[in-house]
Amino acid sequence: MRSPWRPAEGRVVCIGETMAALAPGPSQSLETAENVRVSVAGAESNVAMYLADLGVPVSWLSALGDDALGRRVHAAVGAAGVDVGGVRLDPRRPTGLLVKDPAGPRTRVHYYRGDSAASALGPDVLDDDCLRSASLVHLTGITPALSSSCRDLVERALATPPGERAHALSFDVNHRPALWPPGTAAGVLRDLADRADIVFVGLDEAQELWGAALEPAGVRELLPHPRLLVVKDGGRAATAFGDDGVCTVPALRTEVVEVVGAGDAFAAGFLAGLLGDGDVERALRLGHITAASALRVTGDHGPLPDDARIGRLLGLPADEWAAKAAATS
Repeated sequence: MRSPWRPAEGRVVCIGETMAALAPGPSQSLETAENVRVSVAGAESNVAMYLADLGVPVSWLSALGDDALGRRVHAAVGAAGVDVGGVRLDPRRPTGLLVKDPAGPRTRVHYYRGDSAASALGPDVLDDDCLRSASLVHLTGITPALSSSCRDLVERALATPPGERAHALSFDVNHRPALWPPGTAAGVLRDLADRADIVFVGLDEAQELWGAALEPAGVRELLPHPRLLVVKDGGRAATAFGDDGVCTVPALRTEVVEVVGAGDAFAAGFLAGLLGDGDVERALRLGHITAASALRVTGDHGPLPDDARIGRLLGLPADEWAAKAAATS
């Protein structure tokens, strides 16, 4: 399925919070580990780094504390090939911190982000020069939950009607229940998502937000206005709804080490594919390929297959792709 619409060629700009992340080694508890690994964790910067891996010019706009962790995050995202020239270093507020504790079968995550530099972001971020040449701006539902000024940022970004925008807008619902006052997330996130050009949402989070019985087609009924709506059904499949029809592509089977970051990787792969030739099926495939690279590692950002392997997977006939989806990768 080839979309009759896609963003113009140009730079992608990802806007949002990134924190420093601490985690013990594999199979270790935070309570007893003698050493921890320092990395970065942020939905929008994850998308930016994977877009850079896929050859898409990309900038990341955010704020970090002017502290050791902030400088480390800034360097790490920049080293991944992302333009970080618009990231502010705040001398008064700290860099947010995320701590992972792989206790038992599930990893618990603890956040220390109160009054962080990123929580003070506001609509003035949208005046950055890099947006003048942007083809697409990527936002998530995490940002409006951080503070009133962050919500104003997202509201302003989505306020211009689609036909009048200088660039396309992509929005990943990324529902984080702990960030929202009870009873507020469902209405706000539905309203924001329905104003974007491209929307990503997990079926599980759509069911949590808007109704336990929802199926992908029902999510489309709730979000009728995005030009492209992508509903991700965990490790099973992803379905894209557009003006030209509906396309479902099963996910590749892969060994799962940790699920954190896979949704961001999928979004980056889909956007890179869409920007490439507008073919929605290939974009969904590239989303799955990119997501698999995140699932195989303990961090948020894993290595992609080489270009030749990606090309072979994208070029498979539908039945051969389905066979790989049904087999252990």
